[in-house]
Amino acid sequence: MSSLTRGIALLVTAALVGGCVQPATGSSSDKPSNSPEKASTAKQQLAALKTAASRSMAGYSREKFPHWRSQGDGCDTREFVLKRAGKAVKTDSACKVTAGTWLSPYDDAKHTVANDMDIDHMVPLANAWRSGANDWTNDKRSDFANDLDRPQLFAVTASVNRAKGDQDPSTWKPPSRAYWCSYAESWITVKSYWQLTVTEAERTALTDMLGTCT
Repeated sequence: MSSLTRGIALLVTAALVGGCVQPATGSSSDKPSNSPEKASTAKQQLAALKTAASRSMAGYSREKFPHWRSQGDGCDTREFVLKRAGKAVKTDSACKVTAGTWLSPYDDAKHTVANDMDIDHMVPLANAWRSGANDWTNDKRSDFANDLDRPQLFAVTASVNRAKGDQDPSTWKPPSRAYWCSYAESWITVKSYWQLTVTEAERTALTDMLGTCT
């Protein structure tokens, strides 16, 4: 039997015995949110971030971070994130979310009403402004405010999001301590990709939060 034939036979046998064979992707997104690999990467990224004092808020406004932009089929970024984060989500003909179930990761609260949810920017717009985004164009700031590829946009309990405001981890952390590891990893991933700075207090808080990773 040739090696090719033998390989095909093994695949068929595996499928019959254990169901479909799924290829291993090796993608970091397939690993647990608090895996040692992700925590190690976050520590390396944090070490590479530039430390700097917070910049002035002079000139800041949310309008300089245009959002929510269209994502096609009548949906904007907010509706897209609500659909992505929820289960059994239903929308009307204009893509407005009308029903679904959501679990807010920051406080482990379950919601069945879309209006109870806010879309949180992991790194708040005002924090980004103070850590380098004040030098960007409005187009780049819009890309940041609508970033669906990094862990930047989360559907969370509205009251929790509003308590967070524009604070960094040195002054605000999620009520759910079990989420601190993932929160720190996400914060660092976003700041690393967008090359934003961190304050000394922010770095210390992030280091402490990464210490909760297992």
